[in-house]
Amino acid sequence: MLVDIINWTSILESLLFAAGDEGLSLKQIAEVLEVDDLHASEIIENLKQEYESNENRGIMIVQLAGTFQLATKKDNADYLKKLVDSPHTSTLSQAALETLAIIAYKQPITRTEIEEIRGVKTERPLNTLMAKALIKEVGRAEGTGRAILYGTTKEFLDYFGLKNLNELPPLPEKVEDEFVQEEADLFFEKFQETLNS
Repeated sequence: MLVDIINWTSILESLLFAAGDEGLSLKQIAEVLEVDDLHASEIIENLKQEYESNENRGIMIVQLAGTFQLATKKDNADYLKKLVDSPHTSTLSQAALETLAIIAYKQPITRTEIEEIRGVKTERPLNTLMAKALIKEVGRAEGTGRAILYGTTKEFLDYFGLKNLNELPPLPEKVEDEFVQEEADLFFEKFQETLNS
């Protein structure tokens, strides 16, 4: 099925947005769009040119470590810094809260282990938590690849008014799945209230 070039770029933009910081390789883009590498390269180049030629756009395509991803334009850096430094950006998403709770209880832990527990990718929540200084790299795992180990920071303890990690509320013992979900929802609700206070 042939789709005109506007639709290709629209689809690519959606794919790159959904991929986030992970980015997509040329091969992945070609496979998803069901086109050859040459055609995929042309689609990427068209979208790239569209961003570059329109000064009203705030994003661009960058190629890092063999992957393509969306990034903000450097011209807007001062405003992005204000956003990050703003006290109004202190709330955390559900994904970030879940990730933070897992790290708090299971540290030191790798990204892969966090993703196994959550069942979804965790790159963006980890970046958010690192940017807010609630977690940090605490070492490297043994074995192949020597994955980064994450743990909480002193700022995490300060943020939640804890003297140490022993003050974290205990996790429930073996319980029904439905009860676990209710407990998790309550925990995240309390977590969010603490963040907002």
